[in-house]
Amino acid sequence: MLTSNGYVLDESESRLAELEPVPPSDRLDREALWARLRRDGYLYLKGQLDPEQLLDFREFYFDSLSGANVYADGTDPREGIAAPGDVDRAALRRGLFDHIVPGPEYQALCTAEGIADWFAWFLEDDVHLHRRKIIRHTKPGDNGIGTATQAHYDLVYLREGSDRVLSMWIPLGDCPRERGGLAYLEGSHHWVMAQEREGTLKVPAASITADLPGLADERDARWLVTDYEVGDVVVHSAHVVHAALDNTDPNGTMRLSTDIRYQRLSEPIDWRWQEHWNYDDGL
Repeated sequence: MLTSNGYVLDESESRLAELEPVPPSDRLDREALWARLRRDGYLYLKGQLDPEQLLDFREFYFDSLSGANVYADGTDPREGIAAPGDVDRAALRRGLFDHIVPGPEYQALCTAEGIADWFAWFLEDDVHLHRRKIIRHTKPGDNGIGTATQAHYDLVYLREGSDRVLSMWIPLGDCPRERGGLAYLEGSHHWVMAQEREGTLKVPAASITADLPGLADERDARWLVTDYEVGDVVVHSAHVVHAALDNTDPNGTMRLSTDIRYQRLSEPIDWRWQEHWNYDDGL
């Protein structure tokens, strides 16, 4: 049973389907990739990144939070097994915002082979990585409203720059659907772009809803899900609606992922996103 923020997804064929990976024949065909991105709103690139580099960073991340009761005592931080009991929120924020987010290890991850060079190739221009990069883990068993990323599209948070920003979502470790990966609402970028042009969508930065099954019914659309493997990434447009599933992993494994944003350097930049992510940054 798949849930998001406690809402149970309708798994009928009309409401749930598989995310479609880019076939090998199209991986080096820029025009084919652009056609897919315009059609689908996303590019699911399997095996895009070096798994060992991602797992090394996973170990670094959890090890950096060793004093916050995030991962279980006596376990390998690379595994990311959730600790019982409450997290020390103050220690978590210190480790995350003072050490991990501004650190050279995270910057190196976000500019690694298969990322910065891929965006430069795909966009055929000098590229800019937004400094505000978000990294988060989710613990199994947390399933109330606000525990999983709610349905939204990225442009609602990035209105002071180009609307052609591209996001890359990177699972840092295997992320089968029960571990709480991203789900995409099929075809949603088409109606989002239409309503953006009409000016009928929300202007304040806000999620659409936590009720994923209700939104699928309202739009007569399917949520697209998959079992991500370490090394897979999804590149998506700023208009496609996406959300996270709840982590229900039976072995206590945490989902760790990051989402980063690239654009052409020559296009307008939302300067609010050029400081390191912080819990109190208001975005």
